[in-house]
Amino acid sequence: MNPVTGLSLGRIAIGAGALAAPELASKLFKLDTANNPQLPYMLRMFGSREIALGAVTLVSKGAARRQLVALGIAVDGADAYAGYDAMQTGAVDQKVGIGLVAPAVFAVGAGFVGLFARTRAGKTVVAVQPALSKRQARKALKKAAKAQRSD
Repeated sequence: MNPVTGLSLGRIAIGAGALAAPELASKLFKLDTANNPQLPYMLRMFGSREIALGAVTLVSKGAARRQLVALGIAVDGADAYAGYDAMQTGAVDQKVGIGLVAPAVFAVGAGFVGLFARTRAGKTVVAVQPALSKRQARKALKKAAKAQRSD
């Protein structure tokens, strides 16, 4: 499966869970709803964001999809920082903090893989887009050779 498709479907699933059952989501994330009655509201906001970002990325193509993946990387990076900061300030203990940070960092990594993934013959391979096209590279080489001959 293409990493972007997998990440998008994961976003939709996690978002749907958080939106439909925030109390269950808080238990899975090991967050304390008893001492934070506003937590279900925040989890529903998180859930709706994840559903929207996952769905729009899933149906987009080309440059728009790459931009949405980059946006997802930024969002997941912010989530990772929020979990780290919560751990550092004591808002959550280290075990809970790691459980919040790890999936966000994984999502950042999956997003970067998705930015560079290409599908060939049904298989996803990672390839970095060259800075120059073949035509541009040949033209630059010819120009450099011509300049060298004139020296």
